[in-house]
Amino acid sequence: MEFALTEEQQALQAAARDFARREMTAVAEETERDAAPLSRSWVKRYAEMGFLGVNIPAEHGGLGLGNVEAFLVLEEFAKVSSAVAFPIFESVAGPVRAVEHFGGEALKRRVVPAVCRGELIVAVAMSEPDAGTALTDLRTRAEVRGDRVVVNGAKRWCSGGGHSDAYLVYCRMSDAPGARGIGAVYVEKGTPGLTFGEQERLMGFRGIPESDLYFDDVSVPLDQLVVPAGGFPKLMRAFDLERCGNATMALGQASGALEDALAWVQERRQFGKPIVEFQAVQLKLAEMAMRVEAARLLIHRAARNADGGLPSILDSSIAKCFANEAAREVTGAAVQLMGGYGYSREYPMERRMRDAWGWGIAGGTIDIQKVNIASALVGRRFDQRR
Repeated sequence: MEFALTEEQQALQAAARDFARREMTAVAEETERDAAPLSRSWVKRYAEMGFLGVNIPAEHGGLGLGNVEAFLVLEEFAKVSSAVAFPIFESVAGPVRAVEHFGGEALKRRVVPAVCRGELIVAVAMSEPDAGTALTDLRTRAEVRGDRVVVNGAKRWCSGGGHSDAYLVYCRMSDAPGARGIGAVYVEKGTPGLTFGEQERLMGFRGIPESDLYFDDVSVPLDQLVVPAGGFPKLMRAFDLERCGNATMALGQASGALEDALAWVQERRQFGKPIVEFQAVQLKLAEMAMRVEAARLLIHRAARNADGGLPSILDSSIAKCFANEAAREVTGAAVQLMGGYGYSREYPMERRMRDAWGWGIAGGTIDIQKVNIASALVGRRFDQRR
């Protein structure tokens, strides 16, 4: 088992770190202040630098590298802010990967290279008012009518809602109960019948648009059916990769907080000396570092063990659960170490803490990850309805 990064991986990581810190720090402050998503010009710049589609095959416009390389890049941008990292997250771990793995060839050729060129942002539409953790309770329906698929229903908590160019919409496509009736349809923004609710006002994630989606006889070509009824396990396999992306976004909040706190405690003086000289501070730094390093190792293990590019539910759930909890603990400790400055909006630490809490809710809560882990360990799913 090799833990050291290769020279090529180190070079890619350094390039991402340099660009993110040099170019995106001021942009992160703007997205936080204005609650506005990253401009399309920046997304195009990401594409020019090769930061989009890092782990997408070269024949589809990506760099053709692995998941580890993708998450190395993603972490460096997430250290700056969730908002500036979000387009990279969507390109390397988002629903476009489901299109790549399970969509028809014509749809792949139209969608995946455009994402890698920074011309297209694809979001996932899963949750509904009565179907969050209980995702198989979803009611949005898609009906095949000749050479068209017609979608009706509503979605909640769509990150990218109203801003993204297209949506991978989880739908009930047959009357089969539970997961057996669920598939997914690719729907482009601007399709007649697709409308959006007001933008959500969240505790964190400023600069990541979030809104409801409404489908009223939304009709799309049959080739935009990505996964038919009964394909829910395929969708969850792709979502296992998204869990790892979520974990990396959480890790970025934690590792960025650790770096900032480490610099702060060596500069901040009390009682005539830097506060790093106090043993209580030293112990806190050590605890923060242990959690960051462990989270990163779990994410990279899931990425390296991925079969065909998609991690297992066990590896991805362990990585996400641990990273989500670590991010909350580490950012909270960093705020405490910085005192009033950590609590001030003039510094990025309080934003890191707010975003860290969000990643432990998005993409499946911390608690449901623990249920996933237990299910994988015993080799069967638990029926939560009985």
